[in-house]
Amino acid sequence: MSMPRIHWHDLPAPTLAAVEQHTGAVLGATTATGGMNSGIAATLRTTDATLFVKGIPTDHPQARHQELEAAINPHLPAASPRLLWRVQTGGWDLLGYECIKGRHADYALGSPDLPLVAQALAELQQTSFADLPIKRAEQRWSNYSGPHGVELLAGETLLHTDFAPDNVLITDRAHIIDWAWPTLGAAWIDPAVLILRLMDASHTAPDADACARQIPSWRAAPHDAVAAFSEANARLWDEIANQDPQAWKKGMARHAHDWVTYWRTRAK
Repeated sequence: MSMPRIHWHDLPAPTLAAVEQHTGAVLGATTATGGMNSGIAATLRTTDATLFVKGIPTDHPQARHQELEAAINPHLPAASPRLLWRVQTGGWDLLGYECIKGRHADYALGSPDLPLVAQALAELQQTSFADLPIKRAEQRWSNYSGPHGVELLAGETLLHTDFAPDNVLITDRAHIIDWAWPTLGAAWIDPAVLILRLMDASHTAPDADACARQIPSWRAAPHDAVAAFSEANARLWDEIANQDPQAWKKGMARHAHDWVTYWRTRAK
């Protein structure tokens, strides 16, 4: 569910004052153009630092996702931006992060960003984490899976599950950001999710498959389990596109079905 985005100085005065208790005076704020999960997303410039702030109204249906994002941050790899502070004042829940001065990932075929993204994802899958109240993959896709498919998604890997280019920043490496949809499940699910984003960047299904094979968990993924997930994910994207028929959502649904067709005929 996307939400309207406001500018920094549209926030309530008590919220701005609470932030400045952590940052000192905010000298300038630039609203981010990418992403859809935050009501406020801005780069702030203060006397001493530049930082990134994102937030959501405390009564918004997605408030739980921000709660999880704050809880997960201390357990993420070093490449992920560190959470510096949290403010819950004036009807808003704000997270203040160290600012990574990068650009969004380029997923085009042959992009030099692709090995960096694969490396970051592989590093993430080696991360240990505390026992957090995160939804499991077999729960998240249970309404879309066949009767004997959902158990194939189970696992103990922390998954990001939303590899839109806006959620990966590139410097000399890739930084995975925006943890709105964390999930526990089989490690190969994240590469499977990434594949659809590669296809949206004009990769063919075989090209995207070959790119994902840089990630160890994808090379080891069981064929039947990937088939079960892919079919469930295609049903999920159908629902998303039917409920809100934006062009990009309909495109993702098409990619999901094209991927299913490819995977069914791919040699095991």
